[in-house]
Amino acid sequence: MATLRVFDKAGKEAGTVDLPDSVFGVKPHRAVLHEVLVAQLAGRRAGTHSARTRGEVAGSTRKIYRQKGTGRARHGSRKAPIFRGGGITFGPRPRSYAQDIPKKTRRLALRSALSAKAAAGQMVAVQSAALDVPKTRELVALVNRLPVAGVTLFVTPQADAVLMRAAANLSYVRVRTARGLTVYDVLSADYVVLVTDAVPAIAEVWG
Repeated sequence: MATLRVFDKAGKEAGTVDLPDSVFGVKPHRAVLHEVLVAQLAGRRAGTHSARTRGEVAGSTRKIYRQKGTGRARHGSRKAPIFRGGGITFGPRPRSYAQDIPKKTRRLALRSALSAKAAAGQMVAVQSAALDVPKTRELVALVNRLPVAGVTLFVTPQADAVLMRAAANLSYVRVRTARGLTVYDVLSADYVVLVTDAVPAIAEVWG
């Protein structure tokens, strides 16, 4: 069982916490990680793109010139795709990009992502990340006292409205609950900061 260094809110080491091997000690499955990450990114797409067909373009439907005797190709409408301002033949239509991934696959992918971060030394624990007031400067001071750099992901056992509000103005700080973790959240962060109470919560949800 791996251990993780624990820091207090002043940035001083305050012991260690054990990480259950069922979640933080598995061998990362690269293929599953890729599959789930692609699915999650696809699910973020709006899918609202749309192009007008010749039946949706505004314009007259009269025949633009007679069928025979002109020496030109036959045409029935100025809205044909070959004309400027005409419709699009195979343009994009509104659709959903959501991909259905089995529950066991999603769980394995998240365990793989967490295990990879722990093995790489890109994970620390903090006794508490609770703030008295939702002030961004308070959260910035806390992050600066921890041995982290770059994009930092805080994982809390339950939703913390004060912490989330304080992080709303910071592009490099994200806050997620143990139950709301995704593979994208973990992989896109340079460091993962676990609140100590979130460790058993993660083990219970994803173990």
